[in-house]
Amino acid sequence: MRVLFTDTPEPTTFMPMAPLAWALRTAGHEVRFAAAPMFAETIIQAGLTAVPVGRDVDLYRRLDAVMGALDHNAELKAEFAGVSDEDALELLKLESGMPAPYDVAEYPERADWEKMLPAYAGAVWTDHKPENFPMIAGLVEFARAWEPDLVLWEPSTYAGAIAAKACGAAHGRLLGRLDAFGVTRSHYRRLLAQQPEDQRYDPFADWYEGYCERYGFEFGEDMVTGQFSVDQFPGSLRMAADDVDYLPMRHVPYGGPASVPHWLWAAPTRPRVALTLGSTAAIRFDGYTVDVQDVLTALGDLDIEVIATVADNVRGRLTAVPRNTRIVPYAPLHALAPTCDVVINHAGAGTYLAVALHGVPQLTLPWDLDEPELARRATAHGSALMIRGDHATGKDVADGVARLLAEPRFRARAVDLRDEMLALPSPNDVVGQLEELTVKFRTR
Repeated sequence: MRVLFTDTPEPTTFMPMAPLAWALRTAGHEVRFAAAPMFAETIIQAGLTAVPVGRDVDLYRRLDAVMGALDHNAELKAEFAGVSDEDALELLKLESGMPAPYDVAEYPERADWEKMLPAYAGAVWTDHKPENFPMIAGLVEFARAWEPDLVLWEPSTYAGAIAAKACGAAHGRLLGRLDAFGVTRSHYRRLLAQQPEDQRYDPFADWYEGYCERYGFEFGEDMVTGQFSVDQFPGSLRMAADDVDYLPMRHVPYGGPASVPHWLWAAPTRPRVALTLGSTAAIRFDGYTVDVQDVLTALGDLDIEVIATVADNVRGRLTAVPRNTRIVPYAPLHALAPTCDVVINHAGAGTYLAVALHGVPQLTLPWDLDEPELARRATAHGSALMIRGDHATGKDVADGVARLLAEPRFRARAVDLRDEMLALPSPNDVVGQLEELTVKFRTR
């Protein structure tokens, strides 16, 4: 069969998708990966066939522009179903954790109609719609020409659902993060059904209306949460909506092109602790939430070996590197993690799951999006400790590492989590289930 993957041009969301694309290819299926032209090289580096569609958009620059424009753009009021620009701006500001309305996935008690309506409308009209618009026409055009049997889309790449419906393909979401979108949608639908008919407003149905007319299909809930959702989280950490069908799959780490350095060949002679805070923050925001110098200085007092992956723009600002520390710009996590006794990270989903596959305790320093919620779940599981990134001092981090090294229960629970993950179906095992779902849902 023919399988079309699609994603916005963001490495963090693309990398968890690549292993399933490989599995489908090695099973003999035709696979294409559609994204903005600027992202084609990233796809090609992963050994996949890229299909450039639409036009390039800098997602971070667009977000800044949208946030600034909300202050004075009165025309947006209609799109927010009567919400003022000031309220919309306030609702969309990024704080620690997930922004409204997706914070209800962390805090269900916040699921109130009067608050969720403007926040949900704001997310659709100023985030999801502008993010997807540049690629929709091109993606539909390619899908109708190539005629895929199955479309797999990253959960915020709603263009994938539109293209699938336009060409009669089966389609599903491929989750690389906690399913805050699915859980939030479930809360919104519940509240929507409780409203008088003349006061019900679904921003997704409103947004899709024009595409339904243009391409000849009817709006359905699968346009928002897929006909099914492939989920890479083990059950003990999973965030799930009651009205979404999940297909569990083991996470397979992929971090882009990599080589194993010579220093990583030999086993460490002291407890090894890795510090890796992700690539997005350093590239997009010129630094990390945590004071790296303060953390390295504090870890320098422990009888451990520290491997710190620090971006060059941050490394240049360090004033001292302790003798027990090796700083590198990058190391393949699937090669580094098995040699470690503790890994300090930001609780990014890809990083966390890659480490968890090797039964290593983790000290998480989360700050935004789903990081705090994942860190809380990992801490409750007993395989990790958590310190909020913007509150963490070097001493806090060193104390957390010392505790993880000293108390065997953390390693035991990390091994339990590893075993739970290894028991999940691999991407190769999932291929057969996808074939069955494609037959079930394909309409062409």
